[in-house]
Amino acid sequence: MTTSTTLQSLIMKEDEERRKEQRNWLDLPPELTTSILLRLSVTDILDNARKVCRQWRRVCKDPSMWQKINLRDCLFYRFDFEGMCRHIVDLSQGGLLEINIEHFVSDSLLSYIADRSSNLKSLGLSIYEPMTNKGVMNGIAKFPLLETLEVFHSSLKLDLKAIGHVCPQLKTLKLNSLCCPGPAHGNYAISQLGDMPPLVECDDDALAIAESMPKLRHLQLMGNGLTNTGLNVILDRCPHLEHLDVRKCFNMNLVGNLEKRCLERIKELRRPGDSTADYPYNIGVSVMLQIMISCRFYPSHRVAS
Repeated sequence: MTTSTTLQSLIMKEDEERRKEQRNWLDLPPELTTSILLRLSVTDILDNARKVCRQWRRVCKDPSMWQKINLRDCLFYRFDFEGMCRHIVDLSQGGLLEINIEHFVSDSLLSYIADRSSNLKSLGLSIYEPMTNKGVMNGIAKFPLLETLEVFHSSLKLDLKAIGHVCPQLKTLKLNSLCCPGPAHGNYAISQLGDMPPLVECDDDALAIAESMPKLRHLQLMGNGLTNTGLNVILDRCPHLEHLDVRKCFNMNLVGNLEKRCLERIKELRRPGDSTADYPYNIGVSVMLQIMISCRFYPSHRVAS
């Protein structure tokens, strides 16, 4: 009897120790739970994680969860994309520092973000209809602390000089055009779809950048019409420039003195003919969406029923 009792006690003790060794997710410190949940996508947090338990719901409502938001991969997850984005901005309670939005961003949505996120430091936009030049400019003008601006667009002509003046801390500018004709036959160099006329030589963007963005360190101008003249002016007026990406800028010829200047000044140089395979936006999807939107086959806003 004594032996049996002792054995039973040992088994119970081992079971108790085993239970103690098992970690309960609810026992994790809130900051560690936050660190784990931040590795999930926005839709996973909103649709799943915050519904697991009350503690996770409290963590998901904390503004610190919504300081950096990537909405590039949310296109096919939500019907009410704008409503979801507005909700996220509300959750940030003015603490939003970085946001990337791909597809279906509107003037009204950017205005909503701008009115509630004056501390924003990084903004990434993939722009199609129904955004306008005025809407984009009005929104950006409300981000005086902006350090990084990335715009992937189809036809906008932004006032870069004005952007430089209202965002004096700008260090990274990525201004990339969907319509990027190649050097032969006017083909889309990025999308490989359709035929387009040759890209017109134009140094307006380059001159505006050189005049108003002296603190630039990273510059990406994919599919831009700038020439050697424009690039030389940028090199003259942007002394801190270290990273330069001019892929699909086929009006330039990086040889001779210009090539030498770039190699001496620039730590990372992407040339006009370099591959765009590592570009983060889904170019193929972007082109097809642009075609559908232009033909009115795809609504600019979809509302959940």
